[in-house]
Amino acid sequence: MQRIKVMIMTEQVKAAKKKPSKPTQITKDMTFGDVLSKHPKAAEVFFNHGLHCIGCHFAFTETIEQGTKAHGMKDEKLKKMVEELNGKIKKKSN
Repeated sequence: MQRIKVMIMTEQVKAAKKKPSKPTQITKDMTFGDVLSKHPKAAEVFFNHGLHCIGCHFAFTETIEQGTKAHGMKDEKLKKMVEELNGKIKKKSN
């Protein structure tokens, strides 16, 4: 049984290595923690949009949308911020 698990895991690793890596698209449904752990430079974008609480304990469980709504951010500004975040990670991957 253990040998089968090792064989399956080995195949999964091989398959993952074959797939080209592409940046993750950031969405408003991602938590601040997910975004910051994958893209630390995103902190600058959050700060520039008045979200200075990214070190808060809520930031790692709260979605970007929930956090921006709690701070009174309008939908249009949220949309622009997410676009800016994705532009930043796209530039980084090029």
